Order: sequence, then C-alpha cells, then structure tokens
Amino acid sequence: MTATFLPWLKFAVCVVLIGLAGPALIRNGDVIARLTGLSRSWIGLVLIATATSLPELITGVSAVIAVDAPNIAVGDALGSCVFNLMMLVLLDVLSREEPMYRRIDQGHILTAGFGVILIGAAGAFLLLSQNALSFQFLHVSGYTPFIIVIYLVAVRAAFVYERRTRSPSALAKAEGSISLRTAALGYLAAASVIVVAGTWLPFVGREIAEVMGWRTTFVGTLLIAGATSVPELVVTVSALRLGAVDMAIGSLLGSNLFDILILAIDDIAYGKGPLLRAVSPAHAITAFAATIMSGIFIVAMLFRPETRLGGTIGWVSLSLLIVYLFSSYAIYLLGH
Repeated sequence: MTATFLPWLKFAVCVVLIGLAGPALIRNGDVIARLTGLSRSWIGLVLIATATSLPELITGVSAVIAVDAPNIAVGDALGSCVFNLMMLVLLDVLSREEPMYRRIDQGHILTAGFGVILIGAAGAFLLLSQNALSFQFLHVSGYTPFIIVIYLVAVRAAFVYERRTRSPSALAKAEGSISLRTAALGYLAAASVIVVAGTWLPFVGREIAEVMGWRTTFVGTLLIAGATSVPELVVTVSALRLGAVDMAIGSLLGSNLFDILILAIDDIAYGKGPLLRAVSPAHAITAFAATIMSGIFIVAMLFRPETRLGGTIGWVSLSLLIVYLFSSYAIYLLGH
C-alpha cells in the first residue's frame, strides 16, 4: 500500500509547487507588460508561455537523459499541446458576460496558424521517422532543424505583427509602484520553482507507470502532461480574473509552439539516435488531435459564434472537448 501511495504523494507535491508558482508568473508578467509598453498578448506569447513551458522542457530533457523514457518526453510535449487547447474550453465557460471568441484579439489567429503548421509537421515527422524516410546527422534526426526553423519564423512573425498593429502609447505605471527589476526578479523566482518541480516529474511518472502497470505512452501523454500543464491552468484562471484574456490565450498558444520546440531540444539531448524513431507511433494521434483543435480555434476566431448550449458552453468548446476525449481514449488503447 505504501509503495503505491508514495509515488502519488510525490506527484501531488510537484503539482502543488507548480500551481503555487503560476499566479506569481501572471502577476509579474502583467507588471512587465505595463512597464515596458508591450501588449499582454505579446507578453503571454513569449514571456509567460516560455515560463509555463519550463516543466515540459525540464521533464523532457530529464526523461531522455536520466530516466531513458523517450515516450514520456514526447507524450509530455504533445499531450501538453492538447491540454493547453482544452483550457480554451475553461476560458469559454468562465466568460459569462460575452462569448470569449467575440472579444479577443484576432491576432491570435497568426499564432494558432503557426501552431497548425508546427504541430502537424511534428506529427508527420514522427510517422516518417518510423520507416525508411528517417534520416539523421550524428544522433539527431534530420527533421529536427525544420522544427527549429519553423518555431523561429513563427516568433519573428508574431513580433512583426505586434509591432505593426500596436498603437504607440506611453508606458503605464504598475500598481503599488512595483519596479521593473522587482517584477523581473519575481518572474525568475516563480520560474525557478517550476524548474525544480519539473525536474522531479519524469522520475515520479516512471514510478507511477511501474507501480500501476501503465504504459509510458499513456502516462506521458495524460498524467505527466497534465501535471506540467498546471502552470498554464493557473495562469489561465488568474489572467481571466485580471481581465487579461488575451494574455491567457497568448500564453496557451505560445506554449504550444514552445512545446514542439522542446521536441527538437529533447532529440538533441537523446544520445541513442533520433528521438521520434524511438517512440510509439501512437503519439501521432495526439499531434493530429492538437492540430485539429487549433483549426477549430481558428474557425471560431473568424466566425465569432454567439450561440451557447444552455447558456454555458458553445459548439466550439464542445468540439474541442470531443476531440480531446477521443484522442485520450485512443492513446490509452494504442499506446505502449
């Protein structure tokens, strides 16, 4: 009984630590946005998304180097993409005054579009790596440079779009006379807590998989991805309370881009050969599910639906939920 309970206790401690660091990220990120004159969308896309994705980065690198669990690394990165898009459902449900898709910046379409390209490419590269179309340089997959280049192009395009559309305005004063230095230190402190907890997660995930007799593909995609997505969850709720919905969505979509970049970093860290060749092809289900969900988001941003079922949830959120549940069930059945 103790052997079964202890890994779950460790898992809970990791989740609590990550959850406590999340609100600090959003508070300090908002202060940095106001003091630097940058938009909340841009801060969410780059600064907040990078910080909240640190658990996936540390978990992935630790999983391939220290634990030799490539399925956990890939499942965590791709599963986090699906979890992030699922949080759009939460935002929509909590947005009582007006449907969320009618009041957020359409600039998010650009980030979501690059998400479709990057996540879809990762799914295709994964399948191609399973057969004769796989090629490598030393131990690194030949597809990894493409992932890095697409990510850099996406961030550059988002920066150019932000600069074109942002109207010049004076720098705002932060509440409580918080300085930029104080906000930056608070941001770094919260990020450090996330790094520590994220480093611990792959070891805990491996223990849980062994104790429960679960497949590492399933554990990485659902359990570990869910835990490392706790910062995004906390940031999402905190941003909504702050009235910074664009920061929340920018963070979620930006995290998806960074999560795919993490696959490239994990591949470089994995010394036994191309990472995507060493994992279950079932991970492609998660990648394509995230691609479909990103497409649904883009449609919603252009169509801007008003109707809600029972006044609570819209057809967009219902569609996202169905895709998430179906992909999770498929991973449970096919992962190994």
